[in-house]
Amino acid sequence: MGFRILAIESSCDETAAAVIVDRHVVSNIIASQQEHRRWGGIVPELASRAHIERIWSVVADAIERAHMRCEQLDAVACTVQPGLAGSLLVGANFAKGLAVRYRLPCVPVHHLEGHLLSGFLAEPHLQLPAVVLIASGGHTLLCLLESPSTYRLLGSTRDDAAGEAFDKVATLFGLEYPGGPAIERLAKSGTPSIAFPRPLLDDPGYEFSFSGLKTAVRRYLVEHPIGDERHRADLAASVQEAIIDVLVGKTIRAARQYDVPTIVVAGGVAANARLREQMQQAAARIGATVVVPERQYVLDNAAMIGLVAHLKLELHGPDRYRRLDFVVDPTPWRIHRHGAPSNARYDAVFSL
Repeated sequence: MGFRILAIESSCDETAAAVIVDRHVVSNIIASQQEHRRWGGIVPELASRAHIERIWSVVADAIERAHMRCEQLDAVACTVQPGLAGSLLVGANFAKGLAVRYRLPCVPVHHLEGHLLSGFLAEPHLQLPAVVLIASGGHTLLCLLESPSTYRLLGSTRDDAAGEAFDKVATLFGLEYPGGPAIERLAKSGTPSIAFPRPLLDDPGYEFSFSGLKTAVRRYLVEHPIGDERHRADLAASVQEAIIDVLVGKTIRAARQYDVPTIVVAGGVAANARLREQMQQAAARIGATVVVPERQYVLDNAAMIGLVAHLKLELHGPDRYRRLDFVVDPTPWRIHRHGAPSNARYDAVFSL
């Protein structure tokens, strides 16, 4: 059965809305917030205010570009976790309001499940099982996608996410926010000649850790202050190579262990051309295919949220989502083999 769904994504600093019809993206609008550049990072209060100011126009634009009216929708969907609490509340409450006004079911969606299934936006007949790397500003984790509705978490970051590491290192280099694109641009003219550490690369598990890399860069700069732009470019290339080596190495190891035909790279860091190039080369050596959604679907977007919602409606039916008492949860997924308790477990099987 096909559904016409309006999806809303507001977990961080993108205000996004999309219309999904029968799993197809009909419109996908993303309004990125520029207010945070001057602060060198996301300011939660500013993000919430910007969502409030823009959400109606973004939603209206998505509906208009889909040549639809709210009365024609079968459901609404929204991101409810993880993310910034205030930002999540803006999107969730707006979706609930639409659900009440138009008597629609409202589907709460996990943001990371959106990234997890975003490979289907690039390849509708995605060959499964697949190892999925999700790397963004707030999250870095590996999953085994066994079917469109079941998956296992293999490992996550212990501390900084890959995108967060890019941002923090960029600040040390005096580059603009967001740091990932700035480092990528600079690295193109540099040589990865500085041997920064590859944290946990040789660890047999699938956890990540990037805080030590950031510390290593800071210590290096104390002893070797940035001299000229060539030096800065070499630094950028060296840091980028260290992060990518870890992401590719862990992903390929998981693909080998689980003998999968497909690797999906999702999340904002997937926009990095060097990561895509290295992943494709490494995957070719083990006979796996790499799928990377186009840029609008690797950044935070509502199309992936609408896709998850469509699958949930197919699996459970609309009546399950008539209640509007769900709440937002900003807690990120952190799964550790040892140490403090966590809200997720290695190799646990999750279902939509």
